[in-house]
Amino acid sequence: MKAFWTTILLAATLGGSAYAADWPAEDLWYKCKACHGIDGKGKTKIGVKEKIPDLTSPIWQAQKSDEQITKVINDGSEKNPKMKAFKDFFSQAEIDSLVPYIRSMKAK
Repeated sequence: MKAFWTTILLAATLGGSAYAADWPAEDLWYKCKACHGIDGKGKTKIGVKEKIPDLTSPIWQAQKSDEQITKVINDGSEKNPKMKAFKDFFSQAEIDSLVPYIRSMKAK
């Protein structure tokens, strides 16, 4: 995690992109886990309060296309304004990597 913040600080200092390198989805999930939980079930204090859906649910997984998931990560949620857009924080490659990561959370 220290390397992540060092890169961010270096990129900001040099005036470069905040995402000088693309990070693996499991490292990006730190921004998501406060609400969605480490496991994607949304059973966090914020997740319960905001009625965040269980991303591992077979029903949720079946109802959401990859394009819909990408759009919400990019632009935020129309249903819940607390889900902010991440297009200014993550590169498109990083956002794209989160979709299969979320898909891998399927309940078994």
